[in-house]
Amino acid sequence: MSKRNKNKIRIIGMNPQRFDKGQLKFLGYLIPLALVMMLPIVFIFFNAFKPTEELFLYPPRFITLRPTLQNFRNLVATSANKAIPASRYLFNSLLSTLLVMALTLLITSSAAYVMSKKRYRLKNMLFELNKISLMFVPVAVAIPRYFIITRLGLIDSFLSSVIPLLAMPVGLYLVKQFIDQIPESMVEAARIDGAGDYAILRRIIMPNITPALATVAVLSFQSAWNSTEASVYYMHNEAIKNFAYYLTSLSAGGNASDVTSALTGGSAASGALAGMGISAAGTLIMFVPNLVMFIFLQSRVMNTMAHSGMKS
Repeated sequence: MSKRNKNKIRIIGMNPQRFDKGQLKFLGYLIPLALVMMLPIVFIFFNAFKPTEELFLYPPRFITLRPTLQNFRNLVATSANKAIPASRYLFNSLLSTLLVMALTLLITSSAAYVMSKKRYRLKNMLFELNKISLMFVPVAVAIPRYFIITRLGLIDSFLSSVIPLLAMPVGLYLVKQFIDQIPESMVEAARIDGAGDYAILRRIIMPNITPALATVAVLSFQSAWNSTEASVYYMHNEAIKNFAYYLTSLSAGGNASDVTSALTGGSAASGALAGMGISAAGTLIMFVPNLVMFIFLQSRVMNTMAHSGMKS
């Protein structure tokens, strides 16, 4: 192979290995677009470190001139004056989110494998029902879901923050479409070698559907991390509620402003202003895991999609 052909191969793909002047026209469009899209992220980060007098400036500043950690101190102080500390809510969120992610990946990949590679009655009808369920927003099924949780005896149980989030129709649809691309000959060869269904799923199916699994992981993480439904409707015990509910209760119930004004010795108005700073700090804490999760899995999705693709 000539040197010229080698150079052509090196710059082909989603992630070129070297810079080429032909990329300048794409960078000219992408860099300004990326800067505009980063403005909300910059605002969230700097807003959490703004002092009280900068929170309500008009026009608002994206970058604070005097960053401070007082908003986070107020958040900790507000938590210290409650029976349940904020660390408990944060631990509940981490635990429930990890459980939802792991179980969703297992259930979704197993169900998609059965729908794609198995033959049984009503197979097409079940898949059509899954597609129909994509049209329903979570609010539309809130009442039936509450009845199911009640009948299962999960009211005031930690599992009520996990089980309702395990059903993900969009994840099942996406993973099933990826498994359809895997040749039947590979599955049949594994069966001839004596592999069972779970061995085929673990050794053949899952390594070849990494883009879909990464997408499902991101979606399940976001739905579990940001969810307040279980804490609001299914739980009475504060010790098992999550961090998203805790922040919502601070901003909606006025507890942050009352506690902060009592701690600082200021008026209710100053406490309300400090409460806005606490909300900004909490928003950053809720946002950072979503950002880290997306950045980590987004790179894996892009690289896997660039080098995947199978044909029978």
